[in-house]
Amino acid sequence: MSAPLRPRFWERVPLAEMTGPEWEALCDGCGKCCMLKMEDEEPPHEIAFTTIACRLFDEKTCRCTSYALRSTLVPTCIRLTPESIVESRHWMPSTCAYRLLADGDRLPDWHPLLTGDANSVHGSGNSMQDRTVPEYEVDEDDWYDYVVEEGH
Repeated sequence: MSAPLRPRFWERVPLAEMTGPEWEALCDGCGKCCMLKMEDEEPPHEIAFTTIACRLFDEKTCRCTSYALRSTLVPTCIRLTPESIVESRHWMPSTCAYRLLADGDRLPDWHPLLTGDANSVHGSGNSMQDRTVPEYEVDEDDWYDYVVEEGH
């Protein structure tokens, strides 16, 4: 059994000092980070977000079907750590708790840590639940047809 989370730890504890369970609890379960993205080759290297889901993404739960092995099964999967969030945050959606806290911002009102409801992210419309297409169904030449405004 894991240790309980410290009360409102996200407001008081730096990312690098969070326990493993606290770090994992920051994830709101939106699934946006599991969507395939494209980066412009030319500066400023903007990121285009799509509704194309990683092959390990479960559209109903908005979770990875093989979380422990994700980096092995999908070598391009970004493994977030307190150290890597600084370099990786441009790949994360603007609503991502890791990105928000790294930037000194607050969690959104619908975040499960604030609502106490793991489904609040879905009810608020901030998740990818039932809004994706699996990557194996889309030819890479057609990815632009699935680009969405970041955060949607």
